[in-house]
Amino acid sequence: MNSTMRNDVSIGRTLAIVAVSLALGACSSTSGNKKDPIEGFNRAMFAVNETIDSYAVRPVAKAYDDYLPVVVKAGVSNFFGNIDDVFTGVNNFLQGKPGDGASDLGRFVINSTIGILGMVDVASDIGLAKHDEDFGQTFGRWGVGNGPYVVLPVFGPKTARDTVGFMVDRYVDPVGNIEDVSVRNSLSALRIVSIRAELLPADKVVDEAALDKYSYVRDGYLQRRRSQIFDGDAPRDTEEE
Repeated sequence: MNSTMRNDVSIGRTLAIVAVSLALGACSSTSGNKKDPIEGFNRAMFAVNETIDSYAVRPVAKAYDDYLPVVVKAGVSNFFGNIDDVFTGVNNFLQGKPGDGASDLGRFVINSTIGILGMVDVASDIGLAKHDEDFGQTFGRWGVGNGPYVVLPVFGPKTARDTVGFMVDRYVDPVGNIEDVSVRNSLSALRIVSIRAELLPADKVVDEAALDKYSYVRDGYLQRRRSQIFDGDAPRDTEEE
């Protein structure tokens, strides 16, 4: 299967997940929260994802964090972060921030060469700050609204807008376009484990702070995305008021 066909299949599956999620959600009880109109379905899917995380993803991530040397974990994180810098740069250009975009692409060139395929973050050491942009944020900067909040199977919290952005992110992801299936799957799994391991310290904070973990995660996600879209300087949210 060539890369184009594989991307089409990947996006088709994601679209199917979104369609099923929204369809099932439409049949579930609605809530009074305009941002979370399918809360009944979302809570059920949140519980499923929590179970998957508890019994599969988190134990592997904890073993990865406990037994691998710090330098190895940093190298893995930097490697995937270096790939992300390319698309962060593209999104910064699309958002009208050419200075940040040029910096991101400069980071990629420096870290891919001097930084040994990105495993060493040389660019940060010389003052090129790392940014975090994706296509969901770009759509937000272009004025596309959130749409309803939805919890996707496996992929977790999203909004309708961020789901479309997520599909674009997946379509252009070079890891997902690797021809060798075993290499592609191994790298994808390693990326998931690395990201989950980095989130382990937050588990205790969320568990201790949240009377209702679902609401805590939902509200935190929406607030964080709003902050990201406006680069930390979001205007007052009149809808919440």
